[in-house]
Amino acid sequence: MSETAIVPVLRVGFLGSGFIADFHLQAMLGVRNVQIAGVYSPTAAHAQAFAERANAAGLGPCRAYESVEAMVASDEIDAIWILGPNDTRVPTMRTIHEVVTSGRGRLLGVACEKPLARNLAEAREVLRLAEEAGLNHGYLENQLFSTAVQRGKEIIWRRGVPGGGRPYLARASEEHSGPHKPWFWLGEKQGGGVLSDMMCHSVEVARFLLTPPGADRNALKLISANATVANLKWTRPEYVERLKAMMGPEVDYSRRPAEDFARGVLVLEGEQGEKLLIEASTSWAYVGPGLRIQIELLGPEYSLELSTLNTGLKIFLSRDIKSASGEDLVEKQNAEQGLMPVLEDEAGIYGYTLENRHMVECFRTGKRPMETFHDGVAVVQMLMALYRSAELERTVYLADEDLEGYVPPVARP
Repeated sequence: MSETAIVPVLRVGFLGSGFIADFHLQAMLGVRNVQIAGVYSPTAAHAQAFAERANAAGLGPCRAYESVEAMVASDEIDAIWILGPNDTRVPTMRTIHEVVTSGRGRLLGVACEKPLARNLAEAREVLRLAEEAGLNHGYLENQLFSTAVQRGKEIIWRRGVPGGGRPYLARASEEHSGPHKPWFWLGEKQGGGVLSDMMCHSVEVARFLLTPPGADRNALKLISANATVANLKWTRPEYVERLKAMMGPEVDYSRRPAEDFARGVLVLEGEQGEKLLIEASTSWAYVGPGLRIQIELLGPEYSLELSTLNTGLKIFLSRDIKSASGEDLVEKQNAEQGLMPVLEDEAGIYGYTLENRHMVECFRTGKRPMETFHDGVAVVQMLMALYRSAELERTVYLADEDLEGYVPPVARP
């Protein structure tokens, strides 16, 4: 990471203009000292439309760039947010590395959405390229920055741990009815199925809750992994056809499915050699009001619980109210009638606002973020251990398993 003076306003460029970019756009409304100064998308019209939304929100001036190279080389961009599909992570980072190391561009930092890459070899390459280019780097794991997670961890470690001892079990689950875009469903492009797409959230928020405040993020050592994956819903004939209709003929789960359910148990070792457990469960086969995230932390004399669908705000709409389908109440919304939970500030509740506030201030002032590409590599290592366990149908011990070149079955050509 290169040394830098404090910049008054961090000018951010978005590589990507889709669903996740819109979440970050909403989140930036709650961030000071930032400008969304640029956006790139392979579809020029999408980039231009996003730039107009950023300008309308008062976060610009933002302009659409014609290439990744042009954005990185621009003297109007200080930091890059990588928000594109998983199979573009390494090529994108190579472009950033080449432009910066050649002297054609100067950046203060680069942030990357989850997961950092499709497998461990790619994740290590993304990290290597960022550090070789001298860039500050931040891993965008929003659930870790959820206000409830941050506040809950602070209370548990301040009030519960001194009298009861450290927590020993973290549970996390995330479930919804399936991703928005075709590439998420394609194992080779995404890097896997629901385990890669969503368990990356669950294992990292659990690891964060189990780690003492202020301790190095590598304070916990991964010992073993045990996982099960399954195809519960989207390989049924009627849903195979429904998926093709929604996502296009390339997404054919009668021929090449990725898992839509995954569960995993990770065993870690604490600072004093204690055994710690992470239980994680994820699904693309859940049908409820919308996206459901549940998090628990258990210790000798205390517990923490969070469920995003147990909202304070609920709306009831009778069967006589007819309206178009949408996601105006909760992400991955599955109904428009009945008693519905409402997330009044999804960007804040899910952690995007605090995440962006943290990354902007770290890049602006030259500080190391609390979640970096090193953590992104650690997450991918956990995911690969879980995939390997599911493939072998046994517990995988990290001391005995070489995961450096491992690729999950659903991601192999």
